[in-house]
Amino acid sequence: MATDGATGASKPVSVLFVCLGNICRSPMAEGVFRTLTKSDNRVGTTDSAGTGAYHEGCPPDPRTMSVLEENGLTDYDHAARKVVNSDFKDFDYILAMDEENLQDLERLQRRIVKKDGAHVAPAKVMLFGDFGGKKGEQVVDPYYGARNGFTIAYAQMTRFSSGFVEQVLQKIQVAETAP
Repeated sequence: MATDGATGASKPVSVLFVCLGNICRSPMAEGVFRTLTKSDNRVGTTDSAGTGAYHEGCPPDPRTMSVLEENGLTDYDHAARKVVNSDFKDFDYILAMDEENLQDLERLQRRIVKKDGAHVAPAKVMLFGDFGGKKGEQVVDPYYGARNGFTIAYAQMTRFSSGFVEQVLQKIQVAETAP
């Protein structure tokens, strides 16, 4: 759990998944992660967004939804949105699907910090693939490819989500149960 700076109390970890248009990779990551952590009280708000506003308000790509449904995620609902400045304060972790989106997020965070100070953008901005066992692993955008790209992305999301639980949430559990 993250620590509330005002009270020092623990609060659930919040996670934002980010890709370019928020209709393929990041909503898939959000759906997989939510399913994996649905009964985990160490996880709070989970959402996804895009660095671009190309598909704002649209549902996920049908291929994303079909792969999620094939894997038992039948209740996922989402409307694409663009990353906003307040996300850097509202989320503990902002996880990018690839290097390009990571660079865009880091650039945006630097601008926010320069303008308003670090206290308004404390989120940890990272590559989601860093939790998959291979530092720097990226999720290739399947949008322009065949459906198997979505299946590959799903396997990555499952591995990365499990890695996040092991590397981040397990440490929280140990820290909270230690005397």
